[in-house]
Amino acid sequence: MSETKGGSETDVEQVQAPEGSLLLEDQMCFALYAAQRALTNRYRPLLEELDLTYPQYLVMLVLWEHGALSIKTLGTLLQLDYGTLTPLLKRLQARELIRRERQASDERSVQITLTPQGAELRERARPIPAAIGKAVGLADWEVGAAKSLLERLTANVTAHD
Repeated sequence: MSETKGGSETDVEQVQAPEGSLLLEDQMCFALYAAQRALTNRYRPLLEELDLTYPQYLVMLVLWEHGALSIKTLGTLLQLDYGTLTPLLKRLQARELIRRERQASDERSVQITLTPQGAELRERARPIPAAIGKAVGLADWEVGAAKSLLERLTANVTAHD
């Protein structure tokens, strides 16, 4: 259903839960939670073939895209704190997929780099986005619209922290 609100047209039907409703079906948080669980569960068998967890996969995606990064930058990009990121990185290092190296210029800064094995894993991961896209069953524009809406939702909620 197309509706116009404030001069902009949207292809998303406007559905508003009654204010103050405590019905589970009216909670946006539950819809997000259920979608996140379903999507993560769809990733699981694909990532098992790479011997990666979903959070480890996210770390690898960022490193494949950006190359070497400081832990601080990696945490910012993934929206993870140091305490959550450190154990992930230790496990990836134990698997010899990454290296953690203190910077000579600043001993407090730790640089994360891919090992040759970590870089090679990228090729084995290439089919994953297409498999997830097929499972999602949305048109490209719908995926873009959903991502945009979720990014805006995240920004709005975190702006109130």
